[in-house]
Amino acid sequence: MDKLFGLIGFPLSHSWSASYFTDKFRTENIKGFQYMLFPLKDIAEFEKLIASEPDLMGLNVTIPYKEQVIPYLDQLDESAKEIGAVNTIKFIRTEDKIFSKGFNTDVTGFEKSLDYYKVEVPEKALILGTGGASKSVDQVLRKLGCKTTFVTRKRKSDNQITYEELNKIDIRHFELVVNTTPLGMYPKIEEFPEFPYYSLTKSHTLYDLVYNPTETMFLKKGKAKGCKIVGGLYMLQQQAEAAWKIWTTESIY
Repeated sequence: MDKLFGLIGFPLSHSWSASYFTDKFRTENIKGFQYMLFPLKDIAEFEKLIASEPDLMGLNVTIPYKEQVIPYLDQLDESAKEIGAVNTIKFIRTEDKIFSKGFNTDVTGFEKSLDYYKVEVPEKALILGTGGASKSVDQVLRKLGCKTTFVTRKRKSDNQITYEELNKIDIRHFELVVNTTPLGMYPKIEEFPEFPYYSLTKSHTLYDLVYNPTETMFLKKGKAKGCKIVGGLYMLQQQAEAAWKIWTTESIY
């Protein structure tokens, strides 16, 4: 049997991962591997999935399980532990046990994309959303000396503001705005985050982690104001390559 990798999340109709890895296996002539989608309606189905797929060697994790999957894992690497979110899992199977370790390659993907697109990281940035991906973005930006503020529907900590409160701050002081929500993702391409787009200037960069479509309504609104815009496809490719490296070369212990 082929060694099996896959993606868990729900829903997965928008997913690009299966086609990416299938193309990778074909174009790089990589034999003996298969990649499948595993839409889980509840994270409680995770253990059943692992038990039912004896050839499963690794998983990618997407919305909404990047945080929910953690209690099911045996170990986390330092980055995933600090962030509190996992998007890659590696399994080691022995005769009597399945050992699992969680990693976060969103950090690698996001940091590489900032360099690739020559994004000048400003003193302050806004991060729209507070899910697992937002924590990866936050870690990278803080490491690069940027002060971050999360935008959320309901404020839960001091470094968060609500979408309604956006109208009360000076957007000019936050020259990078990163959307980590799924708003605007195919098929709901007409959706976009609530934001005072009228306040944007040519000094702003809008970054959307959504990769399908390549130019979301969020980005289009920024483009109309003269902003630099960056989509999520390159980040996705880089985090996928980092996951592949973990699955095939990274020691789990």
